[in-house]
Amino acid sequence: MRRHTAAVVLAALLLAGCSDSDAPTAGPSTAPSSSAPLPTSASPAPSPTPSPTFRPTPTPTPTSCVDQKLQALTLREQAAQLIMTGISANGMTSSQRPVVRNQRPGGILLLGSGGSLSHTRTAMATVNTAATVKGIRPLIAADQEGGQIQRLKGSGFDRIPAATVQGTWSGSKLTTEAEGWGDQLRQAGVNVDLAPVADVVPSSQKNQNAPIGELDREFGNTPAEVGPPVQAFVRGMQAAGVMTSVKHFPGLGRVRGNTDFSSGVVDNVTVRGDDDLQPFADGLEAGADMVMIATATYTRIDAKNRAVFSPTVIQGMVRGDLGWNGVVITDDVGAAAEVASVPASQRATRFVAAGGDIVINATAGLTATMVNALVAKAEQDKAFAAQLTGSVRRVLTLKESHGLVSCG
Repeated sequence: MRRHTAAVVLAALLLAGCSDSDAPTAGPSTAPSSSAPLPTSASPAPSPTPSPTFRPTPTPTPTSCVDQKLQALTLREQAAQLIMTGISANGMTSSQRPVVRNQRPGGILLLGSGGSLSHTRTAMATVNTAATVKGIRPLIAADQEGGQIQRLKGSGFDRIPAATVQGTWSGSKLTTEAEGWGDQLRQAGVNVDLAPVADVVPSSQKNQNAPIGELDREFGNTPAEVGPPVQAFVRGMQAAGVMTSVKHFPGLGRVRGNTDFSSGVVDNVTVRGDDDLQPFADGLEAGADMVMIATATYTRIDAKNRAVFSPTVIQGMVRGDLGWNGVVITDDVGAAAEVASVPASQRATRFVAAGGDIVINATAGLTATMVNALVAKAEQDKAFAAQLTGSVRRVLTLKESHGLVSCG
């Protein structure tokens, strides 16, 4: 009975024709009227031509701000984003100014002793303008650890105690103090503090450890003592809107020589998975933005390469063991004695090839050499070109997260 009723209704609908609201149409202007005669085999209905107004428009694939910038930058401009060039903390000198303006490095490192906070702010505004490219502003960094390692200490900057003192404070006190130091940096136009030191210096080796122990740069003598202050320092700077870098992976606490002034610096003790690496993981967990790689050689990890050129250290340990997918930065490879025997061009390409991102170059005059080398290798080697693009993407992503990238 129900099938018969349905058949009758269907026949009635076919005789009457479907209404406009029920039938799919190519557009209002082409839909047949309900009173128009039904087409027959003797008089086929013409195929309606859709109105151009209603042709479907392809949906554009959304692109991120970082994607836009990557597409906008030339290869040379991309390569320059991976160089952090050293200038005077008082502002660009006459020889540094054309380097920054012509090369537009992605980062600036302040060297020497700076002036007041007010003077630094004015100088950094000039630097920012000179280094900005296509809406991408530079990272401006200083070693503002405390004690003997404090670049900016003129009027308006607090004198920061050494890490050996900071390590005795409660976590809340250190975070509060670090936020204040970070506020001063931010007011001065500095957006990166190349700190904290996560190296563990055994108490028995403090007086023989030139880069850290002799300068009171360590928070403590065991991983358990170092980790909490590292985290507290990072959180304070983060609250102030200043980026940080835990350093010097995989640790300079067991070496004797200072890689800035000595060559052949070797660690024969540290192993992959060493307990002394825990403070680096702690710093990343707290929100550190970068990991700095040492230029020393670790014979029990990779005897053939300095850490800064070692895929085992960067790809295996930092990217793999620590699970860090963010920015990896070198210790200085511009003026440091440890790498003086390595051609300047190779210092940049070998680091990026090993999985790193930002090359610290304290010698401004080497900037063009390093940029040229990155470009040349990317043009000759597709695999390296892909690595370079990946590094630039990480750098731009970091910059965007801190308001240093402007997209229309």
